[in-house]
Amino acid sequence: MANNMLHITNGDSLTEKMSQLNLPGEVVVWREMLCEGETVQEIGCEEFIKARQSFLEKFYQIPPEDYEVKFVSQLKKLAQAEDYDEIILWFEFDLFCHINMVAAISYLFQLNIQKPIYLVCSKRLKGEKKLQGLSQLTQKELLNHFNHKILLNEDDLELAELVWKLYCGNNPLRLKPEIKKNSNFEYLSSCLRAHIERFPNVKSGLNSLEANLLKLIVSHTITSHNQLLGYSLEYQGYYGYGDSQMLRIIDNLKSFMYFDNHKYTLTEEGKMALNKSQNFYQELKDDLYYGGAKKYDFLYDDESHHLLKL
Repeated sequence: MANNMLHITNGDSLTEKMSQLNLPGEVVVWREMLCEGETVQEIGCEEFIKARQSFLEKFYQIPPEDYEVKFVSQLKKLAQAEDYDEIILWFEFDLFCHINMVAAISYLFQLNIQKPIYLVCSKRLKGEKKLQGLSQLTQKELLNHFNHKILLNEDDLELAELVWKLYCGNNPLRLKPEIKKNSNFEYLSSCLRAHIERFPNVKSGLNSLEANLLKLIVSHTITSHNQLLGYSLEYQGYYGYGDSQMLRIIDNLKSFMYFDNHKYTLTEEGKMALNKSQNFYQELKDDLYYGGAKKYDFLYDDESHHLLKL
């Protein structure tokens, strides 16, 4: 007799694809983007919900009532996790998914759920040149990933809980020691490094994602806004940002680029920012949070790979 499983998925696209596998159990869809905006350690509490609603409405024009429908309703379903025999986490290799994943694990800790927890995470398959998202896999490949799911041990779960706690704190420097820890989270170290590099560069004021976007304009002939978005999504590394997140970054950098002769080109400011001959920290500064830390309260030194607190 099949175990009664509770599947926690990273979004609707994967959930739809999984439905074709006819796996036993129920599904909770984790519709959040906790890699951006202010977070509170106690998931689902009033302070947490208000912080998330405020961020999503201000930066992405998502009405507060949508948050109740899309996410809070799923937390209520997840509160019944004790009724299941085992819990299966379906999350990707990127920062977007990993922050959601450690938050989901932390929520299970909050609920004092004492059930086996497994992880299905996308990996580079044999013969593949790049990592594929779970929703990009064929049905056969996705089932193969499920059949090779990883049972998370106590150390793994405690590490996830710690990373979430530190991420919600106001000092991202405290995350650095966790980069070197071994665990069953194969991509956690890469994701934490990517997170550290999201803080503005000490010389240019651009973070890793912003600098990469300007590099794409220099290294490719980009002839439309849609192509610029496509390239930025394709070549973002371990961030896993979606369309709306990347569009916001492109909009924030509009003074660094212009469209002329049917292609994008950097302005003089864009060139100076990219070669780090001028610092644009003040021009770019806003009140965006990454977890519990304000983006512009820290600077990243790409030579020493250290974060500096202002």
